[in-house]
Amino acid sequence: MVNEKIDDHTAVRPRNSPAASLALKIFIALLMVDSIIELSFVSSMVAWLNRTVSQNAFLFRAADGSAHALSGLPQNLLADQGHTSNGAAGTAFVLIGLGGITALLLRSRARAPYYLWLALHVPALLLTAGALGYVFAVTNARRGQTIDVARAVALDGASPYDVDSWTPQNWFAAVLGLDLTERRGEVESHLAVMRGWQYNLIPLFLVQLGETAVALWECVEWRRWNRGAASKTAATAFNDTY
Repeated sequence: MVNEKIDDHTAVRPRNSPAASLALKIFIALLMVDSIIELSFVSSMVAWLNRTVSQNAFLFRAADGSAHALSGLPQNLLADQGHTSNGAAGTAFVLIGLGGITALLLRSRARAPYYLWLALHVPALLLTAGALGYVFAVTNARRGQTIDVARAVALDGASPYDVDSWTPQNWFAAVLGLDLTERRGEVESHLAVMRGWQYNLIPLFLVQLGETAVALWECVEWRRWNRGAASKTAATAFNDTY
């Protein structure tokens, strides 16, 4: 009978703070949803640039009413900020989101993956913070750039526009500054998507920051609850024995 009671007590599963556990689940879900939004916006932009814009010129009218073509993409298009944002969102979704779900499910049996997941929060958060700062710095540095109509007329779509360097957001904002004869609605729609993934980096960073803080809090609570459960089990087993 004594051995049976001891076995029953040692079989008690580790517990956790309900509030911390629920908060972590909510933040992981929010982070995964926002990461998917970011990935979708960036993927939409890349697909449009590669499949449509790179192969079709924009038609516009000069001041004298003559019609001309403008190459869909400029010669010096900066694309690194899109790759950086895509990498930050992908890291948040896969390592922190999917990795977190897996690590938490396995935590009661294998703690190494869980502690590795916790450690990855710092570089993942720094990557998102770096993407946020880099994207806004590069884009804001080129705010207000306009297309030189005389140069665009001279090129007339035969070669990519070769003045200045551009981000996708700045380039298509400048394209809308021309007197386009077609596709204005298309450009406006995709420009909104580009600005969407740029500004979505702000809530992505804030949610990830919150998730990191909650993950650390939940870890502290989990360790505290397990220490308490282990102490209670040991004390009860001792009393039952003697």
